[in-house]
Amino acid sequence: METQNKNNKVAGTLFIGCMFVGMGIGMYLGKVAVGTLVGMGVGFIASAMAKAKL
Repeated sequence: METQNKNNKVAGTLFIGCMFVGMGIGMYLGKVAVGTLVGMGVGFIASAMAKAKL
């Protein structure tokens, strides 16, 4: 049970981190919505990989 909780925390942190990086890049390029969507897409993939590996 402890490992599953840790996996969820890591996956959630990865998702939020990717989303904010995407937003930052989007702000820099003047396309916040596109950056957010790309960040979320990468975040979903990264969180799924983290849940599968940990």
